[in-house]
Amino acid sequence: MTLSDRLVPASACLVTGISLAIRSALLTPDPRAKVFATRHLVRAWRKGQLAWDFSTSMPDQPAWPDRPELLAPNQMPKRGKGGSERGRIALWHSLAHIEFVAIDLALDMAGRFGEQMGEEFVDDFLSVAADEAMHFALLSRKLESLDSHYGALPAHAGLWEAACETRHDVRARLAIVPMVLEARGLDVTPSTLRRVEAQGDTQGAMILKRILDDEIRHVAFGTKHFIDSARKAGESPESLWQTLVSRHFRGRIKPPFNDSARIAAGLSRDYYAAIAS
Repeated sequence: MTLSDRLVPASACLVTGISLAIRSALLTPDPRAKVFATRHLVRAWRKGQLAWDFSTSMPDQPAWPDRPELLAPNQMPKRGKGGSERGRIALWHSLAHIEFVAIDLALDMAGRFGEQMGEEFVDDFLSVAADEAMHFALLSRKLESLDSHYGALPAHAGLWEAACETRHDVRARLAIVPMVLEARGLDVTPSTLRRVEAQGDTQGAMILKRILDDEIRHVAFGTKHFIDSARKAGESPESLWQTLVSRHFRGRIKPPFNDSARIAAGLSRDYYAAIAS
């Protein structure tokens, strides 16, 4: 099956359901093709060319390329010094892998929980998927400018674990993926940005600034839908979040925190201060 066979042509209005289009993008292994598949389905959705049909289930595991080799966190090689060529390539490769998996996390969020959560939820997380696809494309080109490419190095195998752990509970998924994992990106990106700026890498700094700005909005989407869901059930969002994180997140909530970016995303210290280690 070719990429064009999987996508919805502009003339085929409301023939293909949104869940089928999302599943097709998730099962596209080639990174460049996945980017185009994601862009195409988001554009079709925004034009009203995909039916509100969630009869197609999401796969337990997206399709990924044979490379990069995926390793457990304790098996990942050291990046090397940040200022060395090896260290720079390792940094951008790691970021590219995070954004590649983030495409699938956002697509799965919309496809798995969209019928339950409604049209605004689907709009928001397809928008996130489009952003992540753009981020990956920028980082892929950055690697190519360093005479490397995505897949040239091993990558972290555990990024999809949160999706597997929370596949049956939208509130757990929201609590862990946008409100823990993406929020952690808000914390660590500024220091990476400062390092890149200190190296005189203007292009790299621009990419990181764009990613940081977009990730604030992504965390805001997750926080908004989590709060709405908790309040509709008559529960305290902060207490519910702490319970779900304790139950489903295997890592630690640890400082330093980028409080200003977190607050801009609606994620106040009332959520994470009490359980931070």
